[in-house]
Amino acid sequence: MLRSEPIFETIPGAPSSHASTIVALPDGRLLAAWFAGTHEKHPDVAIWLSRCDGGQWETPVRIADVPDVPLWNPVLFLDDEGVVWLFYKIGPEIPAWTGAYIRSVDGGETWSAPIFLPAGLLGPAKNKPILLSNGDILCGSSRETWHSWACWVEIIHRDRASWSLYGPLVAPGHDGSGDDVISAEWDAAKGEVRLPQEHRGVIQPTVWEYAPGRLKMLMRSTRAVGFICSATSDDYGRTWSEVSLTEIPHSNSGLDAVRLVDGRIILACNPTHEGRTPLSLLMSEDNGETWPWRKDIETGAGEYSYPSIVQGPDGRVHLVYTYRRQHIRHLAFSPDDLMTR
Repeated sequence: MLRSEPIFETIPGAPSSHASTIVALPDGRLLAAWFAGTHEKHPDVAIWLSRCDGGQWETPVRIADVPDVPLWNPVLFLDDEGVVWLFYKIGPEIPAWTGAYIRSVDGGETWSAPIFLPAGLLGPAKNKPILLSNGDILCGSSRETWHSWACWVEIIHRDRASWSLYGPLVAPGHDGSGDDVISAEWDAAKGEVRLPQEHRGVIQPTVWEYAPGRLKMLMRSTRAVGFICSATSDDYGRTWSEVSLTEIPHSNSGLDAVRLVDGRIILACNPTHEGRTPLSLLMSEDNGETWPWRKDIETGAGEYSYPSIVQGPDGRVHLVYTYRRQHIRHLAFSPDDLMTR
C-alpha cells in the first residue's frame, strides 16, 4: 500500500493549508509550496515553502505575502537554466487575481523580488508549466468570471521576457447559464468551499508534450460537465482541438498529470462525481486514451485534493496534496508501484 506523510503538522497562526505544488531539483532535493492562513480567501493567507534534503522536510517558511490581501495557488517550476520559478496569484477574489512570480537561482535558498504580470496574464492557474521542445515554456492557465470558466495557454518565449496568450478552450455545451456562484467561495461557518457547479466550465489544465509540438491537455470541470475534459494541439499550443469528455468522472476538483521519461502518464485526481475523496493515481500507457491502472491514496471522509505530481531525476514520482485542509502530505513512489493489483 502506498502511504504518504505530512510535510508539517501545524503552522502557528495558519490553521488551514491548501493548493500545494512540488518541484524536484537535479541534485534530488525537493521544494514544496502551498497557501496557508485562517482559511482560503482570508486576508492573512500567504505562500509557504518547505525544502526536503535527505528525506527530511524542513520547517515551513513564509515566502510571499501581501498585507491584508490573500494569496492563492502557488506553482513551482524548474527551467532549463536551473532557475526555480514560484508563480502565485494575489487578490481579494479569484476574478480579481493579479499574477506574480519570484525566482531563485540557488535552489530555493534565496528569492528575487516579486514580478507582477500585466492584466490579462496570470501564469499557470494551478499546475506546473512544461518546457517545450522548441525552448518555450507553456503555462496552462484559466479564467473564472461570472457564469463563465475557460482554459487558456500562456507561452513564455525563449527570451524569458515576452509572453503570448492562446485560447480559449471551453467546455462542451458551454452556454454561461446556471450558478449564482462566480468562483470558489469559502463558507467559514461550514468550514468548506462552495463551488460553482451548474454552468458548464473548465479550468486549471495540466499539459504534456508527447512528440515535438504535439500536446495533450486535461482539464478540471464543473458538475454540469461531470467528467475530466481533454484537448490536443499539434503546433506547440497555438491552436487546440475542440474540448471533449474523457471517461473519468470528476467533481470540480484540482487534478495534475506527469508524463514519465518512459512515456507513461500518471494522473492524480478525485475520480468521483461528488466530493473530494477518494484521491487516486491513474496510469495510462497510451498517452491518456485509457487508464487501466489505479491506486486510491486516500479513501476516508474529508477533503483530499489539489494534487501536484512530478518525476524526480532518480525516476521516482513525488506527489503532494491537501489533507483535510489541515496540512500538506507528500508521497514518493516508483511508477511500477501502480501496476500491482
